[in-house]
Amino acid sequence: MSVYVDPNALRATALGVLISKVYTPLVVETKTLFTVAGGICLITSLVGKVTTAITVANTVKLQANPTTGTTSDLFAATDIGTTDTPAGDLISLTGVPADAPVVGIGAANLYKTSKGIFIAPGTIEQVTATGADGGITWFLTYVPIESGATIVAA
Repeated sequence: MSVYVDPNALRATALGVLISKVYTPLVVETKTLFTVAGGICLITSLVGKVTTAITVANTVKLQANPTTGTTSDLFAATDIGTTDTPAGDLISLTGVPADAPVVGIGAANLYKTSKGIFIAPGTIEQVTATGADGGITWFLTYVPIESGATIVAA
């Protein structure tokens, strides 16, 4: 007898709720990608898939901007465009805020490296400080820690 395991159910069991946000930086800006509401959540993975090649000097970072408290980097500001980042490459964080993101097909799995990042209510933002081209779809998985906590695409 064959047993079929639904890949969406397997992902949800292993990593939690999945949300995504498509972002094409056209100008130097700080753009809200996700909104955290209702309480603390545990981010189990956060990875960007480059959908349009990034080909100009393009300093980017992700940051958590809580409703109350201190804004802090999720990864260090890094130039991901001077050396082209082609469509299909992945961008992920290691879980250490001072680290540069991991760029390429073998991007890090946050869940396996640090067991996740706790995040308070507020926003998760992409800061594009120099240059602006390309496109990234960000995928985030999370588990609510407090009852009623959620993360949604902005």
